[in-house]
Order: sequence, then structure tokens, then C-alpha cells
Amino acid sequence: MLLIRAIIRPEKTGIVMSELLDAGFPAVTKMDVYGRGKQKGISIGEVRYDEIPKEMLMIVVNDEDKDDAVKVITRNARTGEKGNFGDGRIFISEVSDAYTISTGKRGL
Repeated sequence: MLLIRAIIRPEKTGIVMSELLDAGFPAVTKMDVYGRGKQKGISIGEVRYDEIPKEMLMIVVNDEDKDDAVKVITRNARTGEKGNFGDGRIFISEVSDAYTISTGKRGL
């Protein structure tokens, strides 16, 4: 199992979550997050913003589903044809185990 954490623009969250559902990935955790990436924040006039609002989506998938999930996220979170700075990042980590609290069932 793999944990996919996608940090994306807030205005892209709805379409990404909808497309993940349609692609067979219904279980998603969403959080508001703030930070900066390679763009090092943004400047508007003399004011510098280095804590930019984003959304983090967390999805646990089977190893063989990783590429499909990443493609869905990338295709729908990208702005413009080739993407832009600030579109976000995807991080993938291994999950050693998972349990459903209500049933005690192990795995996805």
C-alpha cells in the first residue's frame, strides 16, 4: 500500500476529488495547508506572501494503482497546458499497515 499526498491549488480540489472518485479512488482525506514551494512565495507590490494557501489530499492505494492515481491528480491539478509554478507537488510513501476502526479489518 502507498500513501499519496498531493498538495494542490484550492480551486482545483473539487475537480481532482471528482475525477479521483470517477477513476475508482473514492477514499480521500482533505486538509487546508499553508506554505511555499520553489516559487518562494509571491510578492504583490511591496508585500511578500510566503504562506500560500493550498489543499492537501491524502489517498491510500494499492501499489499497482499508484500510476493511475498520480495521472488523475496531475492531469486535473495542472493549470494551463504545461502547468505553472505553484500547481503543487505529489509525495508518495509506503504504508506498512492499515485497519478499519469499525470492523478491525486489515488492509484497504
